[in-house]
Amino acid sequence: MSTDFQRFTSKNIIVATIASFAYLGLAYFLIGWRPDHLHLWLASLGAYFAFPISRKIFWAFLFFIAYWLLYDSLRIYPNYMVNPVNIESLYNLEKSIFGIETAQGILTPNEYAKANSTTFLDVLAPSFYLCWVPIPMLFVIYLFFTDKNTMARFTAAFLLTNLVGLTIYYIYPAAPPWYVEEHGFKFIEGTRGSAARLLRFDDFWGVNIFKNMYEKNGNVFAAIPSLHSAFPVLLVYYGIKKRLLIASILFSIILAGIWFAAIYTNHHYIIDVFLGGLTAIFAIFLLEKVLLKTKVKNWLTEYIKLL
Repeated sequence: MSTDFQRFTSKNIIVATIASFAYLGLAYFLIGWRPDHLHLWLASLGAYFAFPISRKIFWAFLFFIAYWLLYDSLRIYPNYMVNPVNIESLYNLEKSIFGIETAQGILTPNEYAKANSTTFLDVLAPSFYLCWVPIPMLFVIYLFFTDKNTMARFTAAFLLTNLVGLTIYYIYPAAPPWYVEEHGFKFIEGTRGSAARLLRFDDFWGVNIFKNMYEKNGNVFAAIPSLHSAFPVLLVYYGIKKRLLIASILFSIILAGIWFAAIYTNHHYIIDVFLGGLTAIFAIFLLEKVLLKTKVKNWLTEYIKLL
């Protein structure tokens, strides 16, 4: 492949134009435009055409972009239109396995956390929750400059984890614990997302970070598996694989923090978190032990040449 950077060629202009019209058109007619659609489009075009290094970084984040497109597309045909949503059965299962005896009766860990919340944890837990995508992205940038082979594997595992997770969303639609707290066990179609106890972070700092983030969420009944809990497992695995001791310790702390936050902020049951971790482990095994022994390895090799 030529090392000369060709900013504008007839081929890439035609492809970019077709992709732009397809993305913006489908988003408008199938979902409805939101500001983040425009942001993604402008950032992708800018990165691809601006500089040689920015084009390489665009390719580095290709699997992350694919993840975002897939997740956003869930709005087109919600999972509750495929299978019934599990609400009360999941709540009762959580209580039967992890229920905590109190003077008020048996509480789920989420309910126990609410009854024993503190301002310190109200700020700390969401701080960890904010790490779920930025830290993996920073890890990709680090690997981009130090080890493109591991970077390709990490991003491929990231996308594969999401593909497995999104598939489970449709097989087993599940309501998060905040839904039970706010709406009970009745299924309400079209329910908007909620930041739940993450709002305490917003209130403490006088911001609307989580409020703006979660009110736009159109995938309410996608609690199992917790992909928030899956991503740090990927970080820990590839951090250890790279023998990055300090980074691996940091990733492990972030993993514990996100898992705790998922429960404390009322966004996931322990069951969701556990299955999220298993989803990541399954995706790693599938990639490293199965797919990389097929033509996928050749595809990744060709992909790395773009970086």
